[in-house]
Amino acid sequence: MNNEEIKARVREAYGAAVQRQTGPTGRTAQTGCCGTLPRPLPAEIERTRPPGRVRRDSASDPGREARTSFGCGDPLAVAPIRSGQNVLDIGSGPGLDALAAARQVGPSGQVIGVDMTEAMIAKARDNAAAAGAANVEFLKGEAESLPLPDSWADWVISNCVVNLVPDKQAAFSEIFRVLKPGGSFSITDLVGENLPPEILADPASYCACIGGAPSEDGYLEAIRSAGFVAIQVEDRFEWQAPELEGTPGKVWSIRVTGQRPDLMA
Repeated sequence: MNNEEIKARVREAYGAAVQRQTGPTGRTAQTGCCGTLPRPLPAEIERTRPPGRVRRDSASDPGREARTSFGCGDPLAVAPIRSGQNVLDIGSGPGLDALAAARQVGPSGQVIGVDMTEAMIAKARDNAAAAGAANVEFLKGEAESLPLPDSWADWVISNCVVNLVPDKQAAFSEIFRVLKPGGSFSITDLVGENLPPEILADPASYCACIGGAPSEDGYLEAIRSAGFVAIQVEDRFEWQAPELEGTPGKVWSIRVTGQRPDLMA
């Protein structure tokens, strides 16, 4: 598949997934990536990369990850977002992370969620209206070409989305562009290791956040190449992917933070 074909497949799959996951109450049910993956089974977080940096801050709010739909973690767990700040949520889906961030920034701050799927944007806007959140807005757009001005955001968050983006280097370059000097990102995502060729070539596996998962080294190199500093892997644990059973492949959920250099530094 070329890049446009990948985006079309992902858009179609996520549009269908949000419809499947909306029950009779109109609320979006808990799900994994694209509605096809289970939540990771309980496991000890790996403490090998990098030493001393693994944290489980979400333990202070055990319900946060259960409320995160279509994601693989909690990007807000290590993001000290403050009142009055601007936050961008890339691949905002039904808007649950964006709404949580909106509560943190308060009425003097602003949150914008960007998603390329119309059905997700519609669901997010419904959820924002139901929550009475006047400081959050949802826009249609793509990670490689964000509909925001330069140096707008204090924080960028994203939850299991960059692995779905065909041009990951372009996505991180856009994150760098929209962040203010000194601004930070907190991203949870999936990375892969020894993924079989048949998984990499399977559109369904790509839409399920497996086939497009880059290596962790490649993921971090794309972040460094975009110009970020203070890059840290805060969490890392194995994601239970039934597609990989009986193969040498593994998938890991990681939570990564980084910062755009301050012009005054």
